[in-house]
Amino acid sequence: MRLRTAQNKLKVEHSIIDGVRDLLERLLAENPEVRTVIPGVIRPVRDARGKVKVRVTVPTQNGWKAIALSAGARQELFISTAWGKQEVEQALRRAGAEVG
Repeated sequence: MRLRTAQNKLKVEHSIIDGVRDLLERLLAENPEVRTVIPGVIRPVRDARGKVKVRVTVPTQNGWKAIALSAGARQELFISTAWGKQEVEQALRRAGAEVG
């Protein structure tokens, strides 16, 4: 049971911080262009309160790396898609994240 999948697109190898799982499921349901999302390591931070915030940071070989902030923690998200940064940010906004 090391690798669990939801909709065969959300790869869950780690736990996911509060509020982010729902956001990712909406992102995947509304955007077939997003191939997969892999949540990464969770680290505590002081300034992660309120609505889920996501910052798209750097391109990867098959998409984008993003940082989600929520519930006093930050989590890396690896988003596999052919989209550009602005398209990923718009999709995250539509899914309910505060992007910045």
